[in-house]
Amino acid sequence: MSIYAIADLHLSLGVQKPMDVFKGWDNYVKKLQLNWEKTVKDSDTVVIAGDISWALKLEESQEDFKFIDVLPGKKIILKGNHDYWWSSVKKITEFFESRGIKSISLLHNSAISVENVCICGTRGWLYNSETENDKKVLMREAGRLERSIDIAIKQGLEPIVFLHYPPIYGERESSEIINILVERNIKKCYYGHIHGGKFSTKLKTGLYKGVSLELIACDYLDFCPKLIKE
Repeated sequence: MSIYAIADLHLSLGVQKPMDVFKGWDNYVKKLQLNWEKTVKDSDTVVIAGDISWALKLEESQEDFKFIDVLPGKKIILKGNHDYWWSSVKKITEFFESRGIKSISLLHNSAISVENVCICGTRGWLYNSETENDKKVLMREAGRLERSIDIAIKQGLEPIVFLHYPPIYGERESSEIINILVERNIKKCYYGHIHGGKFSTKLKTGLYKGVSLELIACDYLDFCPKLIKE
């Protein structure tokens, strides 16, 4: 069983918010489907690191999650900054169950073991948090990340971390997030939020303070889940 990752699907099958208007996103849903089906097996797991659906309400996300549900593999999802449909874990779980969506699990204040590793993570927050409210949100996200990683450590499993926001962009880092990754000796961290083109030129990828950082935004991966562990 292999583990794949991708972020920023930005599906809008139940609302009028097409991504096709952006360069490089034409016919992206079909492209994503074809790439996914030829890459991922039913026995595999795919982590989707946020910005999954443009729906504003949970009920509006139904078609997007039905689309994801029928794709091969088990899916683990975490919240992105545009996932306004996200409510409580209980409500989302009940929503999935009532609609027969069975292949999707939530990563939120938790960690999920997959074979001999543990999928950890949280949304994260702005790398340039300066207002009191932003700092408050960042500290809450840092706490969630700590708890998630600690679950893996207690289980004796290798934590692989997923964030939606990049922990560093340009010359600015989210030190609260980076420090947790370094202190807990995290080797791999994958994130989304930043799309291709000019926005990806300021990314820090590869090793940073001993942590391997990698962007997995949908368009950056050319709409194909990335293999992260065989």
